[in-house]
This record gives sequence, C-alpha cells and structure tokens, in this order.
Amino acid sequence: MTEPLPPTRRNRASLTYKLRYAVQNPDRIKSYLARVTRDVKFRLSSRDHVAYYRAVMKSDTAKNPEAAVGSRSHERWLALGQMQFDYLRKHGLKPDDRVLEIGCGNLRAGWRLIDYLDAGNYYGIDISPDILLAAQNTLVRQDLREKLPHLALVDDLKLEFLPSGHFTVVHAHSVFSHSPIDVIDECLANVGRVLAPGGFFDFTFDRTEGTEHHVLREDFYYRTETLTSLAEKHGFAARFMDDWEELPHGQSKIRVTHPA
Repeated sequence: MTEPLPPTRRNRASLTYKLRYAVQNPDRIKSYLARVTRDVKFRLSSRDHVAYYRAVMKSDTAKNPEAAVGSRSHERWLALGQMQFDYLRKHGLKPDDRVLEIGCGNLRAGWRLIDYLDAGNYYGIDISPDILLAAQNTLVRQDLREKLPHLALVDDLKLEFLPSGHFTVVHAHSVFSHSPIDVIDECLANVGRVLAPGGFFDFTFDRTEGTEHHVLREDFYYRTETLTSLAEKHGFAARFMDDWEELPHGQSKIRVTHPA
C-alpha cells in the first residue's frame, strides 16, 4: 500500500483522495454528503461567491458560531485567537496601531485585539450578518463596549467606505482559504489604498505544493508563488512568513507591504 502524500501535496478534490479518506473515516461520510447537498443548493441559489459563502456562514453560525469560524471547541477557539494575537504582538503590534480585521467572524482574535488597542482603533468587517451578531455577543461577554470597536457588514472586499492610508495593520485569518482567486485579487487590488505607509497586511491561506484545487466552494488551496505573484502585480512586496509555520495551525501566512 502506498504511503499517503504529505498535507501540502494532497489534492483533496481528487477521487483517489476522497476514496482513501472515506475508507479511513467512515463516520464522516454522512456529514460530507450533507455538505455536498448544501453546496449544490447554495450554488444554485447564490448570485456569486460572496452570496454563496454568506449562506454557508448562516447555516454554520446557526449551529455554533465558534465552529462556524473553524474552531472545533471553545478551548480551540480561545487558543487560535490567542495564537493570532501573540503573533501580532511578537511582530510589533502596539496599542496605538489602527487595525482592520478582514473576516472578523465572531471576534476569535478580535476581542483580544480590541482589549489591547486604544479605544476606537479596531475595525472588523465580515460578509456574514449572522456572525457579526455573534461578534456583538462576544463584545458583551468580554465587556469591551467602552473600547468603541467598529463592526461593519460588507458585500465585497473593495473596502471603498474605509479611509485611505489609515490602517497600520490589516489582518485576514482564514479568509483566503475560503476564497476563489478573483475574490483574493479584488482584496489585493484595494487593500493598498487603506494601508498606511509602513503598515502591513497579513493573510493566511491553505497551502499546496501540488495542483491548486478547491473542495466544494468552501475550501481553496493555493501555491505560495500564486499569491505572492498576485500581490506583486498590485504593487506590494510579499514574503512567506516562516515563523508562522512553527505554530500549531494548519494554514500558512503571507505578509504584504508597500515597497520601501
């Protein structure tokens, strides 16, 4: 029997992978078939990917807001938020930084950022009204109302309503992992306008060293050079963040900055 490929070489959309996974995880077949059925329904009823994924988030948030943002348990939700926050602190985050979190979800990392930053310095956006309602609950639960965070619903990633050159840190965790390349391109085409001189934009993605692919329309796998080249096309300097790879998380991270 051949050895399974390492995670970054697997094509999760291939029939071979699906059959192997089904044999190894028979208890998950029913849930996967339910996802396939939901995928077909949402594709037929959605005008574009944002509408499609908004429907996914509505469905998932109704069951469990923490699971909807990718956390299997409350303990994992706390740990992943702490990991993101600690990483930004390690890379120089200060209370007077002005942070934009793209895909803020229910504030898994956001509530720690809000607590740390000066009042009014956090701005979170998301395409899902349901997860933003869950984010409000997180603010109340953590007693962070006096920090004056901004939470906004968006229909795209053009960022047209945000001020130019304002944000010193832009952060997107587990957003591009759920985005087709045209959505990523839209974000990179527009984020430079809102990014302050000397600021940076960190985003995570599901990395493959093999064939780029997606599972349903929910999970997208990209080669590093695809995303760094796309960022450079929009005038950024882009680098793969090796130190993020040392942390216990399945995604990789790229940082883009305005060229010096």
